[in-house]
Amino acid sequence: MRSIVGTHDILMVTLDTLRYDVAVELAEAGRTPNLAAVLPGGRWERRHTPGSFTYAAHQAILAGFLPTPAEPGGPHPRLFAASFAGSESTAGTTFVYDTPDLVSGLAAVGYRTVCVGGVGFFNKQGPLGSVLPGLFQESHWAPELGVTSPTSFEAQVAVAEQVCAEQPAGQPLFLFLNVSALHQPNWFHLPGATREHGDDRASHAAALEYVDRHLPRLFAVMRRRRPCFAVVCADHGTAYGEDGYTGHRIGHEVVWTVPYAQFTLPAAEEGPA
Repeated sequence: MRSIVGTHDILMVTLDTLRYDVAVELAEAGRTPNLAAVLPGGRWERRHTPGSFTYAAHQAILAGFLPTPAEPGGPHPRLFAASFAGSESTAGTTFVYDTPDLVSGLAAVGYRTVCVGGVGFFNKQGPLGSVLPGLFQESHWAPELGVTSPTSFEAQVAVAEQVCAEQPAGQPLFLFLNVSALHQPNWFHLPGATREHGDDRASHAAALEYVDRHLPRLFAVMRRRRPCFAVVCADHGTAYGEDGYTGHRIGHEVVWTVPYAQFTLPAAEEGPA
């Protein structure tokens, strides 16, 4: 990351509530072709989230504690880390900053930092909903970007396109986008479903297919000016009745295990992504 920071735009997309098993199932079935095209080897990496619900997970992620590889061993070197004596996960390749979080760390080296919010913890409608977007120089939220909108991701991408259109040519951009479409309610993404049907694993999967259809617009605008380093992951998963559990903020495998990917989108003139 020390060679990437400053030379690349940085895109971080959190697919709020996306389950690892659903993400893998859809990728293997060819139901998310746009994601499969950018995932290294066409596959999601299995990781563990730093928090079991949105607020906790994002406080960690935006401090540089991305989901951890779900495999024995470690410590696993991090991409980003605040300067901290004795940190065992800070490596020679880690981008280290002397600020309390990644967002201000990137701002300190010249990045414009922009948040496109999704779920309620980004809605800026009260003190709690203002904490996470308040880390950024600029933040966006409106009801059409939120969990109750069937077209939320399209609206979020439109905001991202406007942000990129206004980006000064010589300044790198850190764009963070919290995707709300997978979070409940998501029944309206499943063809034929009604409100009475409610949310389930099938509607969760349909929401991911919806997001996948509109990802090319986001990737295209982010690689228009310079190469873009991207992190796409879930912040946590959610339960749909497994072992009697529903929702998240619980210590269940389907909540703690998340899909993760990091990759570089080459600048448009360098060829296809």
